[in-house]
Amino acid sequence: MNLTHYFRAGLNFSVHESGSGEPMVFQHGLCGDAKQPAAVFPDDIGWHCLTLECRGHGSSDIGPHGNLSIATFADDLAALIEERQITPVIGGISMGAAIALRLAVTRPELVQALVLARPAWLDTPNPSNMQPNAIVGQLLHDFLADEARFRFEASDVARTLAMEAPDNLASLRGFFGRRPLSDTAELLCRISSDGPGVSMEQIRSIGVPTLVIGHARDFVHPISYARTLAEWISNARFVEITPKADSPQQYQNDFRAALATFLEEL
Repeated sequence: MNLTHYFRAGLNFSVHESGSGEPMVFQHGLCGDAKQPAAVFPDDIGWHCLTLECRGHGSSDIGPHGNLSIATFADDLAALIEERQITPVIGGISMGAAIALRLAVTRPELVQALVLARPAWLDTPNPSNMQPNAIVGQLLHDFLADEARFRFEASDVARTLAMEAPDNLASLRGFFGRRPLSDTAELLCRISSDGPGVSMEQIRSIGVPTLVIGHARDFVHPISYARTLAEWISNARFVEITPKADSPQQYQNDFRAALATFLEEL
């Protein structure tokens, strides 16, 4: 990947790019970075992948904590797209899907097509599936990292995820080692209680070609959310892929195949 920088609102953002051809903007999830979408983007299919690392993610500046929201992240991305003078496919994983969904509703002129992978939100803020992230954020806010992790490991949430969604549990455990811890706590608390800020009626108005990807054994990203979005968006295709908890490699292979087919058909 090539790294460039983008400046907005006094902040330095990291932009990671790979491939060449038609543009796709592909956003990462909460407390992730550009490596997440890069791991599932298909190679050598005539598409250029661009990922803006959101405020406080990767090597991008975080800025004031009070500005951390899906709406702000979407505004940052829209400004970059306008600066590049492109009309890309816009997609994302988890939080990235929420950002992409918001742009498809609020800035449809910027969106050629849409990819919503493992969505964690529908049309309401603070969904119950995001509570594990919020719990970790609050623990990191209230305690030092070792004590916060000890309390989390002893919780009913951790025991439930160990049985039902071990990949989610692995991600949550990783947050205790993410630095700076104060920024991680703020991101987890603020974004978990947030939402894309769009209604069901607005989502139903989306008319661009849309790919929705989901998989089972995922508490934070319910497959029912993926199916629902595919039903609400008239020009949407739903693809179920192998859960990461079953096989990370097959998950990546399935994801790449679904995305390659969608992009090649545009």
